[in-house]
Amino acid sequence: QVQLVESGGGSVQAGGSLRLSCTTSGHTFKNHAMGWFRQSPGKEREFVAVITRSGGSPFYADSVKGRFTISRDNAKNTIYLQMNRLNIEDTAVYYCTAGATITAKWREYFYWGQGTQVTVSS
Repeated sequence: QVQLVESGGGSVQAGGSLRLSCTTSGHTFKNHAMGWFRQSPGKEREFVAVITRSGGSPFYADSVKGRFTISRDNAKNTIYLQMNRLNIEDTAVYYCTAGATITAKWREYFYWGQGTQVTVSS
């Protein structure tokens, strides 16, 4: 059974930082592109970042480029999302996901975590 478990969410003031982690099991981690999406109440699920199987060529949404960094440790079956200079618009539930290719389309991914809440206040 495939499991993706996010951690590291919480509450932070605008301008602060958080680091999300996603540890996976039950699948061949190194064979999958890994990504992060987020969703706020009343909004569609939004692409944040994705990283290739090898960890190279990360791809970011324009809204987070230069502030967020995605990385992965294939030895630990874990990916990370370092989030700096957070603003109120970053408030959302953040989901870890695994897929076969690099894409910003959430429907292309086939494994999902349960999500972790990130709340940014002024």
